[in-house]
Amino acid sequence: MTVHHAPPVPDVFDPRQYATGVPYAAYRILRDHHPVARQDEPEVLGWPAGPGFWAVTRHADVVRVLKDSATYSSYIGATQIRDPEPDDLPFIRRMMLNQDPPGHGRLRRLVSRAFTPGRIDRFAKVAQDRARLLLARALQEARAADGTVDLVTAVTDDYALLNLADLLGVPEADRRLLLHWTQRVIGYQDPDESGPAVRDAAGRPVNPRSPAMLRDMFGYAQQLAAHKRRFPDDDVMTTLAHDAELAGPELEMFFFLLTVAGNDTVRSAAPGGLLALAEHPKAYEQLRDGRVELASAVDELLRWHPPVLTFRRTATQDTELAGRRIGAGDKVVVFHASANRDERVFTDPDRLDLARSPNPHVSFGDGPHVCLGAHFARLQLRVLYREALRVLPVLRTAGPPRRLVSNFINGLKSLPVQVT
Repeated sequence: MTVHHAPPVPDVFDPRQYATGVPYAAYRILRDHHPVARQDEPEVLGWPAGPGFWAVTRHADVVRVLKDSATYSSYIGATQIRDPEPDDLPFIRRMMLNQDPPGHGRLRRLVSRAFTPGRIDRFAKVAQDRARLLLARALQEARAADGTVDLVTAVTDDYALLNLADLLGVPEADRRLLLHWTQRVIGYQDPDESGPAVRDAAGRPVNPRSPAMLRDMFGYAQQLAAHKRRFPDDDVMTTLAHDAELAGPELEMFFFLLTVAGNDTVRSAAPGGLLALAEHPKAYEQLRDGRVELASAVDELLRWHPPVLTFRRTATQDTELAGRRIGAGDKVVVFHASANRDERVFTDPDRLDLARSPNPHVSFGDGPHVCLGAHFARLQLRVLYREALRVLPVLRTAGPPRRLVSNFINGLKSLPVQVT
């Protein structure tokens, strides 16, 4: 009789490994042999060790966790793998992302009034003009150099940032602040993005989501809201600033959430999609020739390169998931990128199929916390890819991309391409 031993549980926590690529082979081992697996949290990059967590990697289990907020809470320990400082937790819990129903639903309804499809659709022409301008400048830059250009620094960073600034109503002179705050919060594990870590009196790194690190952003949010009350316009901050139900701290938290999540979703997804197309020239040709619909291509590119890698929940009670006993208070972390490659749901998941249907990817989450700006993100991606197809008949990489050091955001810091 042959005895088959399950392979050991691979580490998918260490953020440094993501700088060389998403560990899809490790995810496959977890899905096949350890679908809910215990992960250690050692000290990494100066950040203190944690108690460990359960890694959830199969699609069905990820969806179950995301939909069951009564069992898997966003509020108890917030939504990042690392535990926040106890003194910071009440503050962090104010954010809609870190709340459970019914409080989460109330805040979501409030901000949904500003995030209307009609308002977003009006940005389609603005986004198209911006994509066209940025891509034209990128071509000029390439021709003036050696025929190569970095699409992240030349196109996608500014594209995401300026579109968000238009939607929020941030004045042109202040728009670089949005990128600065995003890099500080999202890229905190990567010294290239965040710079040297700010440390407290005991020498410990200060969480970028702590009140001390967000004071400048919140002060700006209040100034912008006051300006919008005096000079209203057709933008999200005007709507929020005039909402009597929004208290000052909630308004600040909305500005934080929209600035960081709203910017980085597209900032991460856009170059990831372009990289996928550059690495699959036949798929790019199909899309360019109109043999594949752009809408389905956008969703497949999101499945292939989800902007968010992980989200954390905390078990509210003793429970069981995929045969594993989970204790009340345990951290439970869902892995979106693994769920998107689950063979139990997706046929031939390691093949880029721009016409894939159905495509139940979880790149925008699921359940009550499904991404509020998904419609806006898809719109921006459709517009950008359409213009890239027009301007860049051939899309080829000119070297390996540089990836973000992060187990949270699937980011690209550079994407050099050859312009022909």
